[in-house]
Amino acid sequence: MGARSVREAGDIRGKRVFVRADFNVPVRNGVILDTLRIEKAFSTLLFLKDKGAKIIIGSHTGDTGNETPASVYEYIKNKFPDTLFSKTIVVDEELVRYTKNLAEGQILLLENLRKNDGEKKNDDSYARALASLADIYVNEAFSASHRRHASIVGAPKYLPHYAGDLFLEELKNLGRAFNPEHPFVLVLGGAKFETKLPIIKKFVDIADDIFVYGAPAHSFFKARGYETGVSLIDTTVDVSDMVSVKKIHIPFDVIVQNEKGREARVAGGVLSGECILDAGPESVRAIGEKLKNAKMVLWNGPLGDYEHGFGEGTVLLARTIAESAAFSIIGGGDTVAAIANLKSSLREKFGFISTGGGAMLAYLAEGTLPGIEALK
Repeated sequence: MGARSVREAGDIRGKRVFVRADFNVPVRNGVILDTLRIEKAFSTLLFLKDKGAKIIIGSHTGDTGNETPASVYEYIKNKFPDTLFSKTIVVDEELVRYTKNLAEGQILLLENLRKNDGEKKNDDSYARALASLADIYVNEAFSASHRRHASIVGAPKYLPHYAGDLFLEELKNLGRAFNPEHPFVLVLGGAKFETKLPIIKKFVDIADDIFVYGAPAHSFFKARGYETGVSLIDTTVDVSDMVSVKKIHIPFDVIVQNEKGREARVAGGVLSGECILDAGPESVRAIGEKLKNAKMVLWNGPLGDYEHGFGEGTVLLARTIAESAAFSIIGGGDTVAAIANLKSSLREKFGFISTGGGAMLAYLAEGTLPGIEALK
């Protein structure tokens, strides 16, 4: 894999360790709605604390640079009461001295890295500044490692660099898809077809069955001459060469919204003014039939417009996968949100839940990421 584990770093007592985490989590009215990414980073943080390291955590919060990780700070402080929070976005000598004065095992959470323009620009001076805060660099942000940002690919150039426990866990489990146990079932949903198309092309010779649902399926409907009404559709892609591939399956029943509300339709029976917003139950059951004999299943992306209440197909698939005997790899923001609504006894049956959305797809398509290359 090319990335060394931080557990191989030797004696780190008293050393400053910059941990690039991904604590970009959904927050509503100050309450974190999904803590998965934070909790999965605790293994590395506990290791560093036990070894007496001085821990500096950097993360982004949101995309605009206006958000603050204040809610994340409160959450981490409940777990580690001696955690501190730095609100400055300027990395200067004063902040460097502050990091040196941390107690062994203490954590300092930095302000949203994207509040500094140098982060997204991968500015070398900002990368050097971040590196000046530490003696060792650890990437624990697999889910942000498809970005060529200063804290992901710049800072590691100036420090001994390692991967955290979660980062390596992601590589290990997602890597299973490249040489899977068979039968291997791949399920793709979501809204953005441009992120799914490379996965279909990569795995068409690897997977035994590929189910393309959600908005990406609409391009297949169009290629078959089906009416798609006012449904979300990517008109920039041409899937005509894939329509006849037997192992690629699309929904044969859908849920649409029209003037009357919600109605079930066969895939070829959508009317001009209707909008396809979910996969129908028979189409979900078709996946379940393939899962009866499957050894492995990888799923990314909801089957419908989960955020706006069209989640029945997604939840039904989540239950179906959880109850199957196949080793399951699950990823994608709305996909994980659907899983969070299941009973804990069902959630525990998933083989691996990835914290990566775009990073998961990019890694599956390319076999590497900028953040992985930076650790070599």
